[in-house]
Amino acid sequence: MKKSVNILNRKARFSYEILDTYTAGIVLTGTEIKSIRASKASIAESFCEFNEQGELFAINMTVQEYDYGNHFNHKPKAERKLLLNKKELRKLEKEVKNTGLTVIPLKLFINEKGFAKLQIALAKGKKLFDKRDTIKDRENKRNLDRIKKNFKS
Repeated sequence: MKKSVNILNRKARFSYEILDTYTAGIVLTGTEIKSIRASKASIAESFCEFNEQGELFAINMTVQEYDYGNHFNHKPKAERKLLLNKKELRKLEKEVKNTGLTVIPLKLFINEKGFAKLQIALAKGKKLFDKRDTIKDRENKRNLDRIKKNFKS
């Protein structure tokens, strides 16, 4: 009776060119993990930022309040600390500061051990013409699949 939680950021691959991906742990409270296990979270408009100490935080990630929580409930849009190795954090921070790349969340999931993980990506923003190319490629693939399906019938 294991229900898998898989919350995606669908706009990320359209708006950004993904260069590298990492899997990070998240520091959560009790009611936050319960809401995530109930799939009551969204990472659609979220992004990641470094603070002065070099720690990575997920900003604007929405985790709805737990229905059965009382006055110990959490804030829905709080900053949540991401857990990575020091080497990975230094590499990401250097890339963000020097080359102007950004860190975005791609997927929020629960691993085999029951911990919430966030798949993050080092990404470069796409220009308008890149987005047009993506749309054109998607349409061409859809038309080609449609023609193949009709040809087989």
